[in-house]
Amino acid sequence: MPSGRFVIEQTPVPDGLGDRRGVVTEGAVGSRWAARLRVFRYEIRRWRNGVIPDISEAVESPRRLTADPDVAQRLLDLVPSVPTLVWGRDELHAGEMWNSNSIIAWVLLSSGLDMTQALLPARGRARMASGNHCRFPS
Repeated sequence: MPSGRFVIEQTPVPDGLGDRRGVVTEGAVGSRWAARLRVFRYEIRRWRNGVIPDISEAVESPRRLTADPDVAQRLLDLVPSVPTLVWGRDELHAGEMWNSNSIIAWVLLSSGLDMTQALLPARGRARMASGNHCRFPS
């Protein structure tokens, strides 16, 4: 983006200083009732100039998916509205748990990005909030 590079990620909640990390929403880990405790919450970040400490362990990442600033802005604007389903659970009875891959797939598809033109990791997939698989082209 012209305003800088952004990181979108899901991580455990390390402390109450989420504004420093671009936190836009939080969800429960394992169980909604346990989310009263920070250790049972995850955060979703839309972090300007953010850093992913273990990026070197990511498979075929990072990937540029568009050079269109309007699409990129639409994608960034969607991040706070990601469904905050319980991480590690299959609340939708779709056959897979909600996780970081599901979150990124939801944002990508909701943004209107033409996924048929996107160069994504081979054999990648994620379960969507609709319960449908998002299969990325190999």
